[in-house]
Amino acid sequence: MSSILSLTDIRKSYAIGTPIETEVLHGINLTLNKASFSALTGPSGSGKSTLLNIIGLLEHPTSGCLIINGQDTTHLNDKEITQLRGKSLGFVFQFHHLLPAFTALENILMPNLIHQFIPQQAAEQRARYLLDSVGLAAAADKKPNQLSGGMQQRVAIARALLLQPPLVLADEPTGNLDTHSSDDIFALLRQMNAQEGTAFLIVTHDQRLAASCEQRFDLVDGYLHSINTKINA
Repeated sequence: MSSILSLTDIRKSYAIGTPIETEVLHGINLTLNKASFSALTGPSGSGKSTLLNIIGLLEHPTSGCLIINGQDTTHLNDKEITQLRGKSLGFVFQFHHLLPAFTALENILMPNLIHQFIPQQAAEQRARYLLDSVGLAAAADKKPNQLSGGMQQRVAIARALLLQPPLVLADEPTGNLDTHSSDDIFALLRQMNAQEGTAFLIVTHDQRLAASCEQRFDLVDGYLHSINTKINA
């Protein structure tokens, strides 16, 4: 199976006064296959946010090679990075970041309004299909304040999948939910992984959820360790 993400010897340093630099990521090597379902765990301050920002093309590594969907990102300019991010990556966060003035349907359509990768009519058909897939077909015209926390996160997941990215980065997607809602959202991510063929990398503190992923990586003090590999039925 071909990879959707490949990191080779990724290092990241931050300047803390001149000429002192502190390295927070130490030679990260990571490969994710297409349609895979993986978890990234680690204590606070371990570098998870920095690593996710690099994978999400929001920060540049100090050194190393990052390949997304077959594209080496090393020498891309800002416009090319923006294009690659829009076409290849979806994002789900702990806090859904839905726009309160817009309906659920309109929020899902936002990525295409920004990037205009597909015709608007096709985008709306896709958005309605995703609303139905996440169990919210009847909520298309509801504003975020009319939806529960779990429902809002379902809208955010649909938004992340609108442009059919091959990889979705989910940063603590269940961290703001109760256990029952967390289980529902996690099951939905697995469903969309299977249904859409989208790879997911999920940052989570929930060890129970992480243990049920096919792959699990643990980041400690800037060093990445593979914890387990398993195939779920």
